Amino acid sequence: MDAGIRSVEGEGSERKFELSFSSEEPYTRWFGVEILDHSAGSMDLGRLESMGVVLFNHNANKVLGKIEKVWVDGNRGKAIVEFDDDDEAEIIRKKVAGGTLKGVSVGYSVDAWEEVAAGKTSSDGRFTGPCHIAKKWTPLEISIVSVPADPTVGVGRSCEESQDRSAVTAISIWERMVQINENLIKNIREGNSDGMD
Repeated sequence: MDAGIRSVEGEGSERKFELSFSSEEPYTRWFGVEILDHSAGSMDLGRLESMGVVLFNHNANKVLGKIEKVWVDGNRGKAIVEFDDDDEAEIIRKKVAGGTLKGVSVGYSVDAWEEVAAGKTSSDGRFTGPCHIAKKWTPLEISIVSVPADPTVGVGRSCEESQDRSAVTAISIWERMVQINENLIKNIREGNSDGMD
């Protein structure tokens, strides 16, 4: 498969690129295998549509441009992005156009997880555990990255270095534990103990 970034054809489009920014490729995080669900209704594109930006390496201080269009195509998030014409964005645009930078990543937040125990199947029958499926999630930004998490397709999430684990804030761990507990309580109420093995 292509690296995921291609120039948009046509006059005046030299600053525009179509890219794939997310997939359902399993990725190992510190808490286990993560899968971003791309089925209908799973991904909330509202934030990217209303205020989405293109960053360099997920750095909010390195804005490269804007997101013109965003959509889901099969099991992928896709977008047309346009680079700004300032000096910093131009350096990265040239590296993308020249094929030096091919990595794309997405920054996102997860609102609902489905945890699938080892050997079990997800509620929709699409994934086999052990895994954590982001069933409701919101892309916050798209980044051109030096080192993508999923180099086999050129898209995905950027790599977590071991030192990044210390960057996980107490509140994000707390929020995750609350979500896990809510899922467990829901399973108990529904008489389903799959998430409790």
